[in-house]
Amino acid sequence: MVIRLKGAMTNEVYQIKWPTNKERSRKVLVRIYGEGVDVFFDREMEIRTFEFMSKQGQGPRLLGRFSNGRIEEFIRARTLSACDLRDPDISRLIASKLKEFHDLDMPGPKTPMVWDRLHNWLSAAKSMCTVEEAQALRLDAMGKEIETLHKCLAADQRVAFCHNDLQYGNIMIDEDTRSITIIDYEYACYNPFMFDIANHFCEMAADYHTETPHVLEYTKYPGLDERRRFLHVYLTSSSGNQPNYLEIDKLLEEVEKYTLASHLLWGLWGVISEHVNEIDFDYMEYAKQRFQEYWLQKPKILGSIELKDSSILTK
Repeated sequence: MVIRLKGAMTNEVYQIKWPTNKERSRKVLVRIYGEGVDVFFDREMEIRTFEFMSKQGQGPRLLGRFSNGRIEEFIRARTLSACDLRDPDISRLIASKLKEFHDLDMPGPKTPMVWDRLHNWLSAAKSMCTVEEAQALRLDAMGKEIETLHKCLAADQRVAFCHNDLQYGNIMIDEDTRSITIIDYEYACYNPFMFDIANHFCEMAADYHTETPHVLEYTKYPGLDERRRFLHVYLTSSSGNQPNYLEIDKLLEEVEKYTLASHLLWGLWGVISEHVNEIDFDYMEYAKQRFQEYWLQKPKILGSIELKDSSILTK
């Protein structure tokens, strides 16, 4: 039996199931790579990450590869739903697991990739768009926006191995043991760990299993108490030390700035995907929503910080 799994937007993912005897069956996951998406990441690096994570007991085993995809172990756990991210108990489990993920010593250069990735994706998006599309999306302004963000965030670049795509479809839970598994490492690389948390918060606005999976509802962005609770669990999960409110709020301020980088990154992803990917998803409308949220939130989050740093940009 072949079942196509919904919610995947970079690849096509299938569950393959066949009987082994009257009472048992076996399942594997088959991932067919999306057309043209190699612009986003290095497939060989992704496979190395996949194998490393498997050896660390962090994810499924790689069972086989073919020219445009691979076969993975099927994890006997449930993929989270959009509403699960708002469940306080599950959110605590995710926060703890994310800290464990960030503490992994993945081999390779430990330099943050988000800024190069933003510039590279912007260049790719510009090369694919018509003049009219680029003007409507304000792509010519994006280079300066990326530099502004980079300058504002340059003082705190605490780097960890990040997943970078922590949406609910990439998180699984074993209902019996309550253990969390983070899967799908296409976009994983070293980055400021605040970016990973910010991106996770932004994903709470999405539900990719509706009739309009591209539509984002930012009223679902986690409230202040939710964000503080997540960060408190994250900071205490490995050390056991209890952070004070000042530490949590300082980290929260940095995380909020990185939501702007998340909006730009995934907005550019949407623009590029519109031109290269055949999956049934309104990538361009998704991109417009991410950019719209960026422009809406930028003055609220940066405020006087951007004005203070403007002198840096003109030197």
